[in-house]
Parts: sequence; C-alpha cells; structure tokens
Amino acid sequence: MSCAMRWRVNQVAAAAVTVAAVVAGCSSTVSGTARRAQPGVPDPTRSYGYVDDRCGLLLDGSVQETLSADHVVRPYSGAVCQYVLTRGNTGTGAGASQMIDVTFSWFESGTLARERELATERGATITDTDVERHDAFLARRDTTGAGCAATAAAGTGVLSWWVQFRGKSSGGDPCQDAEKLLSATLRSDL
Repeated sequence: MSCAMRWRVNQVAAAAVTVAAVVAGCSSTVSGTARRAQPGVPDPTRSYGYVDDRCGLLLDGSVQETLSADHVVRPYSGAVCQYVLTRGNTGTGAGASQMIDVTFSWFESGTLARERELATERGATITDTDVERHDAFLARRDTTGAGCAATAAAGTGVLSWWVQFRGKSSGGDPCQDAEKLLSATLRSDL
C-alpha cells in the first residue's frame, strides 16, 4: 500500500471514529411523557370586550350566520351579551323553529382554571380542546335544554360562548355551535 493511500485510509478512519464519538455523546434517552409547550396565549394584549356594537368582536349578523339562524335579537349588551336566535321552520309542531339562547362573556382578568372549576361545580361534563391555538374546554350541561359553553384563555383573561337550545327535545349539538362562535371570535379582526 502506498503512503498516499495509507494516509487516506487513516484520514477516513479518523473521521469515522469522530462521527461515532459525536453520535454516541449527543444521543441520550429522556424519561417522562412528551407535553405540548405552553407559552401562554397567542394574543396576550388583545381585548375581546364589547366595542363598536360588537360582542366578542362579532356583529349580530356574524353570530346569526355562524349558527345558520333565520333571526337574531340581542336584548342585552355590555360586559355580557345575550342573544335569542331562531333556526328552522317558523311553523308549529314537528316543523317548529328551534329557539336558541346564546350568551357571550369576557372576563378580562379571569383564568381558564377558575372557569373550569365553576363549570365542574355546576355539574357540567368537561371536555378539553384547543380552538384556534388557544387552550379551551367545552362544558356540557343539560338542565332545561341542551346547553354547552366553549371557553378559552385569550388576551389577558378568558372568554366564553354559552349556547342553549330551549326545550328538552331540541336537536343539534350546543357544544358544536358554541365552539363555532368561539372560533369565529378568536379569528376575528376589528
């Protein structure tokens, strides 16, 4: 074997030993369970309060459209906004319209943990979820009708949409409707 060839083999061997040492030194096994990073809310300075005749940054028409309602009335606006919507036929009996009560609330200094605790105390079934990159939960509670709140940590506090179908036999899923409103709020721009 020539001197140049031996030098080349030694060079390749040295590189292989170096790579093996780096790989062995840089790899390790970590115990535990992987968890998603919790950097906080994606919008720490955003306000979701009542402004410019909007509740949760949504106009009445946006609430109506999001829930595919035929009619919307907002009897109260302020720190909490209330809506009454109708959806479906306007007749009576099996084809009667569905009455929906909706409430938006924004607690500027609230916490998701506090809202979850209150919902649990009131007997709601809690389902953790993520809505528009915000930690959230759904709180289902059927008392005088099917009802559900979709609540998320947002801005400096917590916001929530409560949807309740009037009457025990109302069809549909109030959690799905509440989550649609929450998503629309978190996606909206002024």
